[in-house]
Amino acid sequence: MVNEEAASARPEQDEATATAGQTDAQAQPGAAQAQAELEAPTIPALEAEIAQLMAKVNEQAESVLRAQAEMQNVRRRAERDVENAHRYALDKFSADLLPIVDSLERALDAAAQIDNEAVKGMRDGIELTLKMFVDTLAKHGVQQLNPVGQPFNPEFHQAMSMVPNAEMAPNSVLAVMQRGYTLNGRLVRPAMVVVTKAAS
Repeated sequence: MVNEEAASARPEQDEATATAGQTDAQAQPGAAQAQAELEAPTIPALEAEIAQLMAKVNEQAESVLRAQAEMQNVRRRAERDVENAHRYALDKFSADLLPIVDSLERALDAAAQIDNEAVKGMRDGIELTLKMFVDTLAKHGVQQLNPVGQPFNPEFHQAMSMVPNAEMAPNSVLAVMQRGYTLNGRLVRPAMVVVTKAAS
């Protein structure tokens, strides 16, 4: 009797389980669709994300351009430094040689004051030596400054005195006490000069 009641109850349980399963199966697609709708990004959100990405791309592009410009500047500075090192490598050496030129010029001026055949030969030798010396300096970019009659230029001339002179324009170089020198256009030693001023 008990077995018959259990057997009759079992089909009812199976039918209830099947009905519940069908209900769950019908409910699951609806829940999945709702979840997908919640997770799907909207068009404004996508546009905002695209704008952010484009801003990052532009920022990175600007950083690359700045880095390239900086590298070009560094390379130009290095090239300029190397060029200046080559052009002005003899700066100190040429400055050390200038007192020798000054001594030869003074010796030549002193010999010119003596009228003697023996001194004449020595004077010719000094003059030839001085010419060779100055020519050798010129080959290496060292040029003399002998600005007699030129306007006074404070970048290359050092005024030792001012003398009234009605025949020359004011601020002109009347005489050179010591010649100046440049190395490839850069001053090594200024010329010491006497400058004119307006006659009173």
